[in-house]
Amino acid sequence: MREAGAVSPTKAEVLEVAGRDVRVTNPDKVLFPALGVTKLDVVRFFVEVGPAALLGCRDRPSILHRFPDGIEAEDFYQKRLPKGAPEWVQTALITFPSGRTATMPVMADEAHLAWHATLGCVDINPWPVRGDDVDHPDELRIDLDPIPGVPFGDVREVALVSRSVLEDHGMRGFPKTSGKRGIHVNVRIEPRWSFPEVRRAGLALAREIERRIPDKATSAWWKEERHGVFVDYNQNARDRTVASAYSIRPVPDARVSTPLEWDEVGDVEPADFTISTVPARLRERSDPGAAIDDVAFGLEPLLELAERDEREGIGDAPWPPHFPKAEGEPPRVQPSKRRKESDAKPTGRRKSTKPLVEIARAETEEQAREGLERWEARHPDVVPHLEPHDVLLDSMRGRHRTWTRIRVNLQNVPQELRPEQEPLEVDYDPWAGMTWDEEER
Repeated sequence: MREAGAVSPTKAEVLEVAGRDVRVTNPDKVLFPALGVTKLDVVRFFVEVGPAALLGCRDRPSILHRFPDGIEAEDFYQKRLPKGAPEWVQTALITFPSGRTATMPVMADEAHLAWHATLGCVDINPWPVRGDDVDHPDELRIDLDPIPGVPFGDVREVALVSRSVLEDHGMRGFPKTSGKRGIHVNVRIEPRWSFPEVRRAGLALAREIERRIPDKATSAWWKEERHGVFVDYNQNARDRTVASAYSIRPVPDARVSTPLEWDEVGDVEPADFTISTVPARLRERSDPGAAIDDVAFGLEPLLELAERDEREGIGDAPWPPHFPKAEGEPPRVQPSKRRKESDAKPTGRRKSTKPLVEIARAETEEQAREGLERWEARHPDVVPHLEPHDVLLDSMRGRHRTWTRIRVNLQNVPQELRPEQEPLEVDYDPWAGMTWDEEER
């Protein structure tokens, strides 16, 4: 690993991986400045953990999340095969929710993992399908995402409840750290159902987890309604991805999304798994995710659970914003902006059910948080009344990368102290200058 701040040479190295020559340009380019981890270090990591990593992404179309100048510089998502890709890179034609199509790279073997790392990709973001059948997922994904301020112990507890729910419905889940603040649980399923059907099963599962541990888990899509750990059912919708097993996450200590045994979940610490420690863990023990392909489960039990919910009046839940409106979907507008049904006539004004103010729309989380600090400095009498979950930090999908929105819920602030909506501290427009032909680059 190279010392941070060192100058990267322009030479290239060629590694033989899975019978292919993989050319690594600028191998000494530092991708993780705090550790001095270089592009070549990342490529070699994926070569070493390749057989285990492929259990999570083999033969899957994958989005390229690129950090060409390191994790502290600008990143972007690339959904199409890059120009100049080696002729041996396998591909699949996928269809986006908009109906458009794209040729996407498929992670076929260790050489593909190494190649993807040469592009500055540190995590792997595969679709839950195989390249030979891109419309029928073979993986159900449980993404446990804690809201700010929630201790990781609550995530562990919700993960263990998810195990019980799966087992009660005849299914086995395979847990792993997300590499950031959450836990993922993946279930291999038979590729017999469409994306909407798999999402429907995922929503029923999320609601059952919430019923069993309501004080710590939520299936509420709108952040202003969430508490505790969000069970993100929409990760099972088309064109949604999560980092797969043995992905390095773009955080300063280069944490790795690491498969776990269930008896490890109760006291796991995500910081223990990094680019430096995970290869040794794999050498010293078997991969906890090794058996994920042994059995593919049917979705019938979860779909029956969904039918029961519907009979009891619990219908669909909101879809991601870039999806076409679904039949039976509730209003796709956050609750604080819905007009109350009791209003006999439209007034032209939105009536809030929650007192939200928007603070910033920023290109980076750091810029958004700086805007929040300026807002808090102007309203020092408000800050003592805010709970951690009153600050709503949203990672929003833009053209090729995410941007950050911050809102504040004033529900715990006395009425007389609540400030009005003010001009945004940061007002970033991710769509400025965009032509719609660029929608899915």
